[in-house]
Amino acid sequence: MIAYWGHNLDPFAVQFGDGFGVRWYGLAYLAAFAISYFIYLYLAKRGLSVIPPDKIGDFITGCAVFGVLIGGRLGEMLFYDLDGFLRDPLMFFRVWEGGMSAHGGMLGVALYTLWYAWRHKVSWPGLGDNIVIGAAAGIFLGRLANFINGELYGRPVEAAWAVKFPKELYEAPVETQREVLGRAQEFFSGPAGLDDVVASVPGSPELAGMVGEYLTPRHPSQIYEALLEGALLLVVLWLVRTKVRTPNGVITGLFFVGYALMRSFAEMFRFPDAGYVWLLTKGQFLSVFTLLVGVGFLVAAKLKPSYPPALAKNRHG
Repeated sequence: MIAYWGHNLDPFAVQFGDGFGVRWYGLAYLAAFAISYFIYLYLAKRGLSVIPPDKIGDFITGCAVFGVLIGGRLGEMLFYDLDGFLRDPLMFFRVWEGGMSAHGGMLGVALYTLWYAWRHKVSWPGLGDNIVIGAAAGIFLGRLANFINGELYGRPVEAAWAVKFPKELYEAPVETQREVLGRAQEFFSGPAGLDDVVASVPGSPELAGMVGEYLTPRHPSQIYEALLEGALLLVVLWLVRTKVRTPNGVITGLFFVGYALMRSFAEMFRFPDAGYVWLLTKGQFLSVFTLLVGVGFLVAAKLKPSYPPALAKNRHG
């Protein structure tokens, strides 16, 4: 028998009270914005940007607020939890509870950069070419945060690296939930619900062991996605941006195409928490549109090429 590891990571980096503190999820987003800023600044200083270095800070801030935060959160509500959003619209503002859609974040950033390009009369694809490199870094950190939170876990598997995620209890049959709650009362001084049990697992090895008896070993699909959609895509985009002379829009197109393909592949290991659209998971279905957008950028770059300052100079000698 394989002794599967039971997920017991604390979602809080620092906790000040019951349910209040600094979460790894929030730190991942802050780190992603900082990394995006320094990547964009580095490339802008080398002439690989359609906006000057002194404009990068404001641009990244706009992408973070109007694109990632609003777009990502709204996308999560509309694409994955519309019923819950309609019942409780204020859940949109409870970002500390987690729940950000990568596809929604991309759409939000795309719309913000489109407005910014129109407002400042610069190339829209050129704006995106550097921001998508930072986006890949953000996806990597975000997926690691998903793993720490024990959410968006994978399909069942019998493998040495499989993990048992306590949040699976939310999807368990009512009879199983009642049995777990009954046995869990000995670990609490008063009545406890599923939320209490799941939240207390990181601090109680005994409780974690009991809960683990009811859990299924699963793919740590968050790690797969971090490596594919994040790390691998980041390396590819960085090499193309810094080593290959490409017109504006190619890097953006590669990001959308690469993300769509890698996300669709990773979805084969991820539990379909949002159900299916025809034969596709919700993530695969949305990735079809992401793929088409990426192809559109690549075709536009081929038909009407333009270049950032450093590459335009090289073109003429």
